[in-house]
Amino acid sequence: MKRHDNYKESDFISKLENMYYRIFDTRIKRIITNSVLAFCLGGGIACASLYIAGNINIEKGIGGLETAGVPEFRENELDADGAVIVAKVGSSEVKTENSGLEEHFMDSLNQDATEADSLDAAASVLRQDDYSSEGLDLCYFTYRVKKGDMIGFIADKFDITQDTIISVNNIHQSRLLQIGQYLKIPSMPGIVYTVRKNGETVSSIAEKYEVSAEKCAGVNHLEKEKELVAGTTLFVPDAQLDWVTRQEINGDLFHKPLHSRYWLSSYYGWRQSPFSGKRSYHSGVDMAAPIGTSIYAALGGTVTSVGYNNVYGNYVIVTHHSGYKSLYGHMSATLVTRGQYVDTNTRIGKVGSTGMSTGPHLHFTVYKFGKTVNPMALWR
Repeated sequence: MKRHDNYKESDFISKLENMYYRIFDTRIKRIITNSVLAFCLGGGIACASLYIAGNINIEKGIGGLETAGVPEFRENELDADGAVIVAKVGSSEVKTENSGLEEHFMDSLNQDATEADSLDAAASVLRQDDYSSEGLDLCYFTYRVKKGDMIGFIADKFDITQDTIISVNNIHQSRLLQIGQYLKIPSMPGIVYTVRKNGETVSSIAEKYEVSAEKCAGVNHLEKEKELVAGTTLFVPDAQLDWVTRQEINGDLFHKPLHSRYWLSSYYGWRQSPFSGKRSYHSGVDMAAPIGTSIYAALGGTVTSVGYNNVYGNYVIVTHHSGYKSLYGHMSATLVTRGQYVDTNTRIGKVGSTGMSTGPHLHFTVYKFGKTVNPMALWR
């Protein structure tokens, strides 16, 4: 009986095979058909995998200091052991346990709310006539940014420098140039300078920028040795911005602290708190990466603090030039010591999830003169 059933089954399979070969009677047809079937099967598996992955709630690495509003830290009350920091947010006080953060670090958590400057299109032409006996005329006119324009291209078109356009239009980030934006274009290269203290003169300003005092005085219709009042604005012909300012504006000052792949799990600024679910202000960016990923200094400088904090876990603070400092938090391990000089090729720690964190990531904050700034506007 079994032999009969096996015979029937093998006969059925043979019939199916014969039918398959009759339909697809050539090898090429069979190859094409099999390829199409394999493609459809693979596509179905891929779609199913994406659907499943999209419905799985995977906890990402997020953390860092946050408050119910932009924090205004009025003072530090650190004892010898770094006990308590009192922060004033609105009308309420928030106490944060601290174990080792330095006074200058917590003071630097003040937020600097800046707004993009715009040029009034109505003031399309500004002119200053007969500014000197040499007949130096400084005139301005407007240019509307078109698709494909870059500051360098515009500067070349009008035979001025990029520094001129940046300074005259008070541009903070050259990458944010927008189509339709109006730019004020002067008739000669130079930068705008605001007198910082009473008693400065055209001669002293010209000497600082290594340009002609006579030309500067002529363009601004001023005497070379006349003492100026703080807040007075001058146009300094042929002057250039210092290299730090230029790199800041072009977003080339800092390097990314992670040289390998990462996922940007939280941006700088307002966000929904991963801990309370409420709207809060995040003082840096979170870069999610596997535990143990190498962390590098984002800019050359000196390590001024290494320690552990309940918020940032294992952290490192590096002090740079021009008032900059950078904080690296939630490390699984720190690899530098206080007082050590580091550059962008120096490994300062490893990614971890210490302190107030939901998963392995690096919390990266940049301060300028004690106020946080968006790191993404400064790195390459």
